[in-house]
Amino acid sequence: MATSREMMSKEMGMSMQGVGHLYMQTNEARNCIIHYTRSANGGLTEVERVQTGGAGSGLISPIYHIARPNHHEGAGSVRVTPDGRFLFTTNAGDNSVSSFAVDKEGRLTLLDVKRTGNTSAGGAKSVAYAPASRTLYVVHTFGPDHLRLMSVDKEGNLTQRPEQYSLGTMEWPNRTPTMAVLSPDGKFLVLGTTFDELPTRKNPDGSLILWIERPNGTVHTIASNAPDPDGIVVFPVGEDGALGERSFYDAGGASPFYIAFLRNRPDTFVVGMAVSDGLALGRIDAEGKVRVGPVVPIDTSAGVPSELCWLAVSPDDRLVFATNFGYSNLSSFRIDDNVITIAKDPACPRVPGDGTFRAINLTVSSGPSDSWMTADGKYLYQIYGNASKLVGYATKPDGSLEEVTRVTIPYNSPQGLAGF
Repeated sequence: MATSREMMSKEMGMSMQGVGHLYMQTNEARNCIIHYTRSANGGLTEVERVQTGGAGSGLISPIYHIARPNHHEGAGSVRVTPDGRFLFTTNAGDNSVSSFAVDKEGRLTLLDVKRTGNTSAGGAKSVAYAPASRTLYVVHTFGPDHLRLMSVDKEGNLTQRPEQYSLGTMEWPNRTPTMAVLSPDGKFLVLGTTFDELPTRKNPDGSLILWIERPNGTVHTIASNAPDPDGIVVFPVGEDGALGERSFYDAGGASPFYIAFLRNRPDTFVVGMAVSDGLALGRIDAEGKVRVGPVVPIDTSAGVPSELCWLAVSPDDRLVFATNFGYSNLSSFRIDDNVITIAKDPACPRVPGDGTFRAINLTVSSGPSDSWMTADGKYLYQIYGNASKLVGYATKPDGSLEEVTRVTIPYNSPQGLAGF
């Protein structure tokens, strides 16, 4: 009969056994991917740091020209292919993409790194991958060629393609996209946006100038879709991966930052509104036309905007966890059919930073950015750049989050989370 000490040792061994993998880019000047193993109890253990062969943003944000968290003002900078064979990451400092092979133990081998073809000063920040045509879509902060394409061969090597697409309009050529996601049927590429004009810091208190004057004399917020109803951009996808004519749709709120399709309803998606401070439910029809419902806001008594940006959806599509960049925490929402309600607001305590960074609403913030949820929905991982922390939470049925692990990461710069 086993002793209590033997039983405890066995249980501890099982709890620390690696059951999955998590990857994050440091976005340092010499960019690299940090590879963690995930244990059965949600814990993280760093395994390796692998150079991407490209340049990250380093200490200074390409958009704001200051040292701050969330350099990219975007999402999806690290992606693992559905078959788990390859990992792709952007390099914002030199507009390149790196391709890695992923072995059975989750370890990475750099296969290729290629420039995207965008010649602006940095800003490659989001990738989406179409397995059917082996096409990689790369989103950039700066245009006019906001969207560039790359081909991926069977060995994971990259080839720059000539196609280039803009998300700007005649009135707002400097619009800022945030991310790209393929519809589950692969027929449409859907992009979020955040600004119609790049932000500037000119107020005496250091806050951003959020309003601009139109050529006709009217005043316009720089937030996209406010009021122009064109914040969501949809491209039809051809069999070879090339994109058709773009269409603009009303997101229902200001700065439709993050778009995530539901797993069990492939025509339905959720939108995180960075300036309207809430979540909305949208649908895309067989022709690619989009309709979005009303925004359900969180409590914004701490200041506006909350900069609710990144989303993680539970496997059963019932809960959505939203990251509040300005508040240093997350909120959760519940989906019942076509109705969204608040589950827990906030869903976890604030994670403080070092006190040096203020969000748009001037709240001192740790600048949380990308998040990632495990396939079974049990754990969620969240970057807090200004706190130099990657925090892991256990998800609860009521929408709350319980911290189970935290590891130290580079200061301010890290971006992107992906795993399996």
